[in-house]
Amino acid sequence: MNPSTDFQKKLRHIRDSWSWSRDQIRDWQLEQLNAQLAEILPANEFYRAKFGDTLQLESLDQLADLPTTTKEELVAGAEAVSDHISPHHTYPASAYSRFHRTSGTTGNPLPILDTDQDWQSFWSITWQHVLEAANIDAHDRVFLAFSFGPFIGFWSAHQACVDRGALVIPGGGLSSLARLEFMRSSKANVLCCTPSYALHLADVAAQEDFDIGSLPLEKIIVAGEAGGSVPEVRSRLERVWQAKVIDHIGATEVGPWGFGWPDKPGLHIIETSFIAELLPLGGSTSVSASSASVERGTLSELVLTSLGRYGAPVIRYRTGDAVRALRPEEGLCKFLWMPEGVVGRADSMVTIRGVNVFPSSIDAVVREFDAISEYQVLISRHEALDQMELRIESDPATRESLAKRLQTRLGLRMPVELVPSGSLPRSELKSRRWIDQR
Repeated sequence: MNPSTDFQKKLRHIRDSWSWSRDQIRDWQLEQLNAQLAEILPANEFYRAKFGDTLQLESLDQLADLPTTTKEELVAGAEAVSDHISPHHTYPASAYSRFHRTSGTTGNPLPILDTDQDWQSFWSITWQHVLEAANIDAHDRVFLAFSFGPFIGFWSAHQACVDRGALVIPGGGLSSLARLEFMRSSKANVLCCTPSYALHLADVAAQEDFDIGSLPLEKIIVAGEAGGSVPEVRSRLERVWQAKVIDHIGATEVGPWGFGWPDKPGLHIIETSFIAELLPLGGSTSVSASSASVERGTLSELVLTSLGRYGAPVIRYRTGDAVRALRPEEGLCKFLWMPEGVVGRADSMVTIRGVNVFPSSIDAVVREFDAISEYQVLISRHEALDQMELRIESDPATRESLAKRLQTRLGLRMPVELVPSGSLPRSELKSRRWIDQR
């Protein structure tokens, strides 16, 4: 069934917004932010304590004068109350209909609630940027290779695809081989999952003599990890599956804030739903992403303000994501562009003998080797010096080649250890390959 006329108007607004000028984007953001502040401050104790009873900005430049919000604040606030709901929620619990939870990869899981209104007008509509870039329509059959637990990503993807009129096929509660069979019988032509799980599915297909070529798959929408914008991971996925990869990024406490394209790696920040600021790593003063001072190649922490999520807003939220952002000079969309996607977590960067290493740096090299089915990085400290060791499921020849490639590409001599096939953990969620033992 095709979307309603009202929904089609919203889609046209999305397409139109991609070509807005910087002034149009800034005007929209200021109007949306002030409307949000007027709505939430009377009832939101968390932000009223930060900003006062009333606050209206005359310019987006004033946003940088406000205090930031951190996940540590939200977790501490949640742990201080009996229901463990973060204090940044605006309304009483009875106003909410959706309960989700963060993954807990960077701390204790944090419950986040959404109202019906926010679920439709914020989550689903913002997700449409992803689906519009992927050119998903009512003729598509979208397979969600995911068990539907409290993680918000695939619940929101499900809603957005349904609202768009696509046929949505839930793949929860099945083994990897059963999912492949289900994808074939349901004639799914779009797959949604993490980059790691897409690679794992391909490995299972090879082990079970399942012909991936028998699937009518055309597109893979990936999220949850940086792989969709890591060229080596992206090219491997496209080669194995013979399908286009579209990257996406979001977070339970923030929202679905970024989308990519089927013809290149990288991510746009959805600036109609988020105000972006860039905080230089190690610095304390953010740079407005709307200013002319955004420079190519500057590694910064991304700070986001959500627009339109009144029930659980985040204002000047320190995402912890390290990015390099720039203003696109050409292309269909003028939203802030991150050519490398998210480079890594700001707190996951490790300095080994003077070389700064992110998980995506290791991933890019490892994924050049088809013979490596899974890997893990162990970080330790010896006599005040950080050390890194790589474990791989592969063969001796690949181990030697990988060690040489790491030294050539990253300038690091790194121990590479072979482990038995199938001994390293797999996950359909975010893979935890970066094990910090310090």
